Amino acid sequence: MGDSQRRGHGIGKNRQDLINPMTGNPYTPRYYELLKSRLKLPIATYKQKFDELMERPEVPVICITGETGCGKSTQVSQWCMDYVNRTALTGARKMVGHILPRRVAAMTVAQRVADEVDVQIGQQVGYHIRFEEMFSKMTQLKFLTDGMLLREIISDPFFEKYSVIIMDEIHERTLATDILLGCLKEILRQRDDLKLIVMSATLDAGKFSKYFNDAPLIAVPGKTYPVDIFYVPEPEKDYVEAAVRTVVQIHLTAEEPGDILVFLTGLDEIEDTCKRIKEEVDKMGDDVGDIKVFPLYSTLPINQQAKLFESRPPDKANGARANAQQRAGRAGRTGPGKCFRLFTEKAYQSEMQDFVYPEILRSNLGSVILNMKKLGIDDLIHFDFVDPPSPQSLFTAMETLNYLAAINDDGDITELGSMMAEFPLDPQLAKMVIASCEYNCSNEILSICCMLTVPQVFVRPAEARRAADESKIQFAHLDGDHLTLLNVYHAFKQHGDSPQWCYENFINFRSVQSADGIRQQLSRIMDRFSLPRRSCDFTSKDYYTNIRKALVAGFFMQVAHKEKSGHYLTIKDQQIVQLHPSTCLDHKPDWVLYNEFVVTAKNYVRTTTDIKVDWVVEIAPAYFQSENLPNCEAKRILEKVRAKLIARGRLKA
Repeated sequence: MGDSQRRGHGIGKNRQDLINPMTGNPYTPRYYELLKSRLKLPIATYKQKFDELMERPEVPVICITGETGCGKSTQVSQWCMDYVNRTALTGARKMVGHILPRRVAAMTVAQRVADEVDVQIGQQVGYHIRFEEMFSKMTQLKFLTDGMLLREIISDPFFEKYSVIIMDEIHERTLATDILLGCLKEILRQRDDLKLIVMSATLDAGKFSKYFNDAPLIAVPGKTYPVDIFYVPEPEKDYVEAAVRTVVQIHLTAEEPGDILVFLTGLDEIEDTCKRIKEEVDKMGDDVGDIKVFPLYSTLPINQQAKLFESRPPDKANGARANAQQRAGRAGRTGPGKCFRLFTEKAYQSEMQDFVYPEILRSNLGSVILNMKKLGIDDLIHFDFVDPPSPQSLFTAMETLNYLAAINDDGDITELGSMMAEFPLDPQLAKMVIASCEYNCSNEILSICCMLTVPQVFVRPAEARRAADESKIQFAHLDGDHLTLLNVYHAFKQHGDSPQWCYENFINFRSVQSADGIRQQLSRIMDRFSLPRRSCDFTSKDYYTNIRKALVAGFFMQVAHKEKSGHYLTIKDQQIVQLHPSTCLDHKPDWVLYNEFVVTAKNYVRTTTDIKVDWVVEIAPAYFQSENLPNCEAKRILEKVRAKLIARGRLKA
């Protein structure tokens, strides 16, 4: 390494080399400790090539591919900061935006980079994720989720505040990432001073290089340390049980100190597995050594995530083929690692697709289309997607937005739709929140909305299911699950946000705490639009009726009717469903509104509320017109109700 490069890292003989230019203070010992490991990263040798490409005005886009652990996420953002500081005119410096698809990644990488450049998080290095901001006017490097950058484009359509944008982890192929790539491709045609870095942990970066007109590609081989990969000889019937067994086995037999990382599919599995691992190790006594077990997921509060960085107990890493390859890379970052795959090698080679199927090809596009419409992108069919969604899925999403009155019959965004786009919520939830003001129950709907956006609130541990079910009854509301969630939130606040109260009542403290934080953020958005936050008199007979009507205003497309046979039929797509066993409804109403459709061995509707048929016809007359409905028992009932409401003057003919 030459003298100039050493000086760039703060290593040199001159006094000024010992001063951090960002803070004006001397570098701390921690800085030099981290610097040693940074210089050993596989990507470190590519800095000169990267800098040369950045200096070339005819190269607006650089693609980088490298295995997880090669150092790209932490180092490239710092190189981009150096580039901006080196090339920006005095007073004209703009930010570097580093985009990651997941909240946890955005926070943890931001913290790591802040440590490496020796600054406090939130100062020169910060982050911005859904419902949480940690940056200031001093921030030069901001980590964001792709969803947050997509929201920024509404107020800053050309990303004028950024000199460099880094799109990281693009192999995840989230909806927001794919939309942003299309927007950035167009913005680059109009901004010759913007640089875009596209990074992937898998080998599909070539696809994105081609998408950006054969942009130069830097391929970083290898990782810092080797990783041994193991497969199970036969398929596992219960992968959670297999994960617990494997972790305990590693803990008992590992010759070297280290950490274990287990990948699971959801919060319930994560919490259950943590508990079972701890129980299994505790049963074995003191001889096997202690083990610290921590959950990690996106809605986990920051202080809980910080526990991951605590030192481990004395004397005592795991995970489409692209995902499996990337997760293997989580091992081998700080020393040689092992990856235990709980599937067979045959399954890996022959049953897994090469790359993650893009979310845009398998998702409801409502939120994305609403945001694109707000940006003035009207020709969705010809928008330059990396992988275009089918015209049918675009049409279905447009139809949904039209029924919600977010776009008009000509496909143009309405004033209501523009307001809905400002809420970081699915369109149906946003419509519900805004409509609740008409029913004098916006405070209650705000609380319900937040409880619907967080992971499962009720805890039902295997060893205490009866006690958990009995505890749940105290919150149950006769009219269904949405009002039950409202009861839980009110009780949580009445008991001073107490974690102990949550534990005693089988309530997931992290979920309701997260809902409370989200509620504060949404309240600020309502205030910005002068949407009144109010409640009906609790003693009024309309108190719960108004809340249920507001639910219908957002979710009238998710209604099911009880047929004479006793089963439920969803109105539009005629799916036979059952109420989910977790429901608090102790009867089977004629009409229910549901929050989600769950497919297991049977079709279920989950989080349901008893509603009146008059409400759905009155609140959404266009949706429930006879010509839109399939021939069924519910259609005949809806036609009679429509005729009755017209006769009474409550509905136009």
